[in-house]
Amino acid sequence: MNKGRLEAFSDGVLAVIITIMVLEMKSPRAPTLAALRPVLPVLLSYILSFIYIGIYWNNHHHLLHATQHVNGATLWANLHLLFWLSLIPFTTAWMEETYFESWPVAIYGIVLLLAGSAYFILTRTLISCHGRDSTLAKSIGRDRKGKISIVIYAAAIPLAFVRSWIAAACYIIVAIMWLIPDPRIEKNAA
Repeated sequence: MNKGRLEAFSDGVLAVIITIMVLEMKSPRAPTLAALRPVLPVLLSYILSFIYIGIYWNNHHHLLHATQHVNGATLWANLHLLFWLSLIPFTTAWMEETYFESWPVAIYGIVLLLAGSAYFILTRTLISCHGRDSTLAKSIGRDRKGKISIVIYAAAIPLAFVRSWIAAACYIIVAIMWLIPDPRIEKNAA
């Protein structure tokens, strides 16, 4: 199957996710900088979630750039990823409305863990579709960054009940790890 429809659909879903998140934001009524203080949690959680959606969009683009075709398993693996990403606006809103209380931060981490796992499954499904000697398989390699991310998410979830800011710091660390797409894909697919 041609990968074009999968790319277009994924781009559309990710655009809707970002739109939903931005629509959840309400601006302060007062025209002062002090009026921003109560909406700071909203802004911070939006920035983190926007970065995460951007990271997934960017890496998804690079991943599909290295593929030649998709199959039915790929379509389902991609939907699995999009499902978990579609929950980010909900968990973002819950986190911001509760000022980063333990349960919302932990649930946010669970969604990130499941999205990271779904992305890992998508990469394995694409490698299976293209073969272990494909450009994609060579580009992904052992996927240490993906595995490390999943471990950090798993550790952060219980840490949310110790101090929610520690869990949030873990989520930020993973985001920083992924801000730059894996250059191996660009180099090998060129």
